[in-house]
Amino acid sequence: MLLRLLTLLCALLCEPTALLLKVSPPRPVDGNPMTLTCESQFARPEPHLQFRFMRHSQVLGRDWDNSSQLQVAAVWSGDTGVYWCEAKTAARRTIRSGGIWIQVQRVPVGNVRLETQPPGGHVAEGEKLVLVCSVTQATGDISFLWYRGALGLNLETKTQRSLTAKLEIPAVRESDADQYYCAADNGHGPSISTLVNIVVTIPVSRPGLTLSTPGAQALVGDTVELHCEAQRGSPPILYRFYCNDVTLGSSSAPSGGGVSFNLSLTAEHSGNYSCEADNGLRAQRSELVPLRVTAPIEDKIDLTSVVTEGLFGILGLIIIVLFFGCWLKRKIGRPSASDPVRCPPLPPPRESTYLNTATPEQRQPVYENVNVVRGDEVYSLAYCVQQEWQPAAEPLRSYADDRDSSVIYSGVKKMTVTDVDYENDI
Repeated sequence: MLLRLLTLLCALLCEPTALLLKVSPPRPVDGNPMTLTCESQFARPEPHLQFRFMRHSQVLGRDWDNSSQLQVAAVWSGDTGVYWCEAKTAARRTIRSGGIWIQVQRVPVGNVRLETQPPGGHVAEGEKLVLVCSVTQATGDISFLWYRGALGLNLETKTQRSLTAKLEIPAVRESDADQYYCAADNGHGPSISTLVNIVVTIPVSRPGLTLSTPGAQALVGDTVELHCEAQRGSPPILYRFYCNDVTLGSSSAPSGGGVSFNLSLTAEHSGNYSCEADNGLRAQRSELVPLRVTAPIEDKIDLTSVVTEGLFGILGLIIIVLFFGCWLKRKIGRPSASDPVRCPPLPPPRESTYLNTATPEQRQPVYENVNVVRGDEVYSLAYCVQQEWQPAAEPLRSYADDRDSSVIYSGVKKMTVTDVDYENDI
């Protein structure tokens, strides 16, 4: 096969002919146009000639055309080879030109650069990262290669007839943060881009809020420490503190981690507390943490004690009023020191008739007990009478027979308004 190709080339190049093939430009470049011209060198001009152009026994363009030129819009390195032209006379005789070797020149790649989408090399975790490798000049098929890290770990290789190629990472992870570069080669040796630093930013996780009080209970006047921290998130992180959704304050963590916020408690600070972490990618709010602020014991107002004290106060007032009423009643009823002492009148002697005696006898008082009378108080007057027992001729039973002789019976007379004080009778 090689021998036949060499024989064909020698025949085309060494055989004398009346046709001459010319190429313009003499050294065509990949991707650029090329013009082939078939010139006639007959001693006498041949009318009505038709031309065609050949490469490796393949017809280029139209077969047998009146034009002696062929315009090729763009040639590539793969178009390198042996070219010739043919002419057909009016007598149907075909004349072939000598063959020429046309080497299509490739343009080496130049100015290779690596760009990122999104621009700047900053991409959030979970987002898509696109590495764009491009060259400003090159011809032919270009092989693009992407590398990671200083050791040059090859990620992917693509070969295409284009000045630009892309490598996509669908979802970036935190571990993808590194240095990247690319290379391009079209057969003249690779050309390498500069390093691009890829920074993977991590959205903040849900922060946790802790409250620290000096004692077991949060009292008015105490200072409580609010600590908010997100376990994950790229710095800087801005923290905001809330009480019942009202902003208390904010603090920034330039290097990540958590921050603390001190608050002097008042009675109005009872409620639900929360904090928020924000690093520009996403804001996250913590869970609610309740806090009850109580007053100190000496200042604490207890509703139960107030009610109890009120009841005792009312009860004491009622007791005082009752005592005052009793005292006033006795005061009104009690005579003064100048009032005379009143004694009950001495009742007139009365005769007692006994059914069991024949003749009534006068009673003889043994003693009498006279009590003083003050105000409306009336005291009794008692008498004791001794009498002899004389049997009767005909004993009669009466109500007196049922009484015990050893018991002294007395009758009480109710005092009337007609009674006169004993003292006045004197």
